[in-house]
Amino acid sequence: MSDTIRLDGRVLFLSQDPAVIDAQLAGGNFTRASAGSLRDNVSTDEITPVTVMLTYDERLGQYPYVGFKTGERLPIGRNAVKDGGFQITVAGKRYGKGSSRESSPLAELSAGIRLIVAESFERIYQQNCDNIGILTTTDFSVLDRLMSGETVPIDAFLEGRDELTQQIIRSGGLLAYSKFADWPAPRVAGSADASANATANADALSAEPMTLVEKIIARHLHPGMTNARRGDGVFIAADWRFSHDYFTGMCAHLMHRAFGKPAPLHEPDHIVAFQDHLVLAAQSIPHVRDGLLPGVANLMEGHTSFSRDYPVRSHGALDTLPGSEGICHALMAEQYALPGQVACGTDSHTPHSGALGCLAFGAGATEIANSWVTGYVRCKVPETLRIEIDGGLREGVTAKDVVLYLLQMDAIRSGGAIGLVFEYGGEAVRAMSVDERATLTNMVAELGGFTGIVEPDARTTAFLKERRGVDFSVESWMKSDPGATYRDTIRIDASRIEPMLARPGDPGNGMPALQLEQDVAIDIAYGGSCTAGKREDFDYYHEVLRWGVERGIRVPDGTRLFLQFGTMAVRMYCEAQGYLPVFERAGVTLVMPGCGSCANCGPGQSAEANDVTISAINRNFPGRSGPGDVWLASPYTVAASALAGKITTFEQLKRARG
Repeated sequence: MSDTIRLDGRVLFLSQDPAVIDAQLAGGNFTRASAGSLRDNVSTDEITPVTVMLTYDERLGQYPYVGFKTGERLPIGRNAVKDGGFQITVAGKRYGKGSSRESSPLAELSAGIRLIVAESFERIYQQNCDNIGILTTTDFSVLDRLMSGETVPIDAFLEGRDELTQQIIRSGGLLAYSKFADWPAPRVAGSADASANATANADALSAEPMTLVEKIIARHLHPGMTNARRGDGVFIAADWRFSHDYFTGMCAHLMHRAFGKPAPLHEPDHIVAFQDHLVLAAQSIPHVRDGLLPGVANLMEGHTSFSRDYPVRSHGALDTLPGSEGICHALMAEQYALPGQVACGTDSHTPHSGALGCLAFGAGATEIANSWVTGYVRCKVPETLRIEIDGGLREGVTAKDVVLYLLQMDAIRSGGAIGLVFEYGGEAVRAMSVDERATLTNMVAELGGFTGIVEPDARTTAFLKERRGVDFSVESWMKSDPGATYRDTIRIDASRIEPMLARPGDPGNGMPALQLEQDVAIDIAYGGSCTAGKREDFDYYHEVLRWGVERGIRVPDGTRLFLQFGTMAVRMYCEAQGYLPVFERAGVTLVMPGCGSCANCGPGQSAEANDVTISAINRNFPGRSGPGDVWLASPYTVAASALAGKITTFEQLKRARG
């Protein structure tokens, strides 16, 4: 990349005022002052909705911001950014939150955007920009200088960035950097050499007490990076690297462009390809209605050709039913990840496996493509936020309620936890099953963190034995040291947490369910996804629905309840427990595993803007599960609301209908 930056294109202010957007698209130019208040929380679902992510190359340049919502409108249409000659995008806080999809910055880059200026950025989004060559800054004075016609040195875009990231930005992206970097082969996990190297790295970094994540990083550190400290950018050896069908083709495309075809994969038996996000597209309203299935086939071919051409592990679609073997995050925890390991994948909910005590985090397509060949993935040695949940949860309060409670806290909503590790502990967490712990770590994506982790214990080893037949012993190092350094500690009295809701538009719009002042009728209730399709989630659905069936209550006409299994193993569990007849009597529509309506790609999505959904998924950004409003809640509240035909908790339902 050039040592100086001069941009002559136009500036697109993502304003809260739709009239300002209209005027800019019509040719008008604004300043930061005249553009009015900027939109906060612009998500990747708005930059590139899933319905436009049907290619993995420069054709995405037609679509940036077509899902951007302001004033209850979607004012930016296809090709508007490219045709408008925009080179700079300006927004408010927490820009690029949500999915790890590299489709978003690739769409912006392909439409001509060279710089994003925002008050703050989500970690994965900004890292994706670094990797593909889009500049980012939170310094609005740099914007003023560029708008005045000044040539700005590249150093202005490197302030506050770690040394490794600076090198990658100067190189024009990760793969350009990677071609000239040194990549010693990561030692095979479990070997004597690997253990010795891990111990040496850990000893070199142990001048002070360490958190569990810091220890895992130390034991996986690139041999040339022995002096890493908090805040430093590093490469670490990844025990597991995975992709899913939305991004496998993009990863392979980028890998082949950089390393040739066939590419020399590192330990391909530790690369996993999951066919899960698009398997229900044939039942998806917009994909069928808008003729998007050929695009889905294009993505699927990119995925299956990689799985076919290389000796990687692969989880595909079911043979006789619409669906997949399971959602990638659930399968990583059910079959692959182990305490103390590193797992990275093309999805922001990869921290799901942190419930086992491993370091699991999401990365963009460029990062994964690079890791397939080198065996290493980039991260920053993170700071850690300790979440101490003391006491016991009330009856009917779940891990989902805990996360929605955290999300509505000012310190989280403002972006104060961006890029941090959420280390969960305390009496309430120790009492949780691994399934419930996975809800806590999974939704670190919504909290803005780097990852979530729970110290492995007897519940962890019991999970590994029961689910996977693995005899695992927790090693003495697999915990944070007394005196480890934390950015902050949030202490929560578990008994104070009530059943929670998140109002439509953002997972951070939280409120206690009992404070809902008026009835909210629902059209759809949905339980499933990686967050809420686990065994214990189905225990909760069944508890509520059995109570209803025993009293002659079922889902009323006008309301539909969809329950989707996270994996086929969960379905087998429900069958063995005798849950399926209860679900049938209650009026449930069962859906086989897949991301489905959580990715606006299958049963359970809304069809009309006036549809109201209550859902146990992880996020409710505009358009996430269709055009209608989505309320977030726990499995208990979703099932109870389905029986009531309106939003209610299980306790409220029992009082009203008991």
